Amino acid sequence: MPRTGRREQILEIASRLFRRKGYHGTTIRDISEASGILSGSLYAHIRSKEDLLFEITDRGAELFLQSLRPVVMGGGPPEVKLKKALVAHIRVITDNLEAATVFFHEWKSLTEERRRIIQGKRDEYESMWARLLAEGEEQGSFRLSDPKSARLLILSAANGMYQWYRPEGELSPEEVAERFTSILLSGLHGEERGETM
Repeated sequence: MPRTGRREQILEIASRLFRRKGYHGTTIRDISEASGILSGSLYAHIRSKEDLLFEITDRGAELFLQSLRPVVMGGGPPEVKLKKALVAHIRVITDNLEAATVFFHEWKSLTEERRRIIQGKRDEYESMWARLLAEGEEQGSFRLSDPKSARLLILSAANGMYQWYRPEGELSPEEVAERFTSILLSGLHGEERGETM
């Protein structure tokens, strides 16, 4: 197997182990044994365990950014863009369940300089969501009394999918996004607001 292929295998195995045992609970020996490589030989492919964590989380951050950027920069009604943005976000998670889990849970285990890089990309991603929602509000499609909380609600709901989504389940990522979007746009009160309790 070429070195690039072996590195990909090591990254996949590290993602699986970090997801199951946590970054701090996983040792280089665990990774080497699961990869079928002696610990000493593993260092021919990686410099450190943290390198693996950084590569996994950085790839995840880039996937989220690359999937959302064309939606935000593109045209179309805000409602359609919201659905496309949710589909893009959900697709990144469902296509990379193990790496997504590591991205959400373990990125803060990185050393400060690398953590700042990932935080910067997370901030950029959230700012694109803020832009999408602001555009919808400006066009009168969304009514947002608290845009920040709306953004956090949307992303928290979508991010939680790694815990319950199963590829063999009855809903595709697009169908989940359709249902989420429908609830977000209609609101829990529906068309007519009832009296609050």
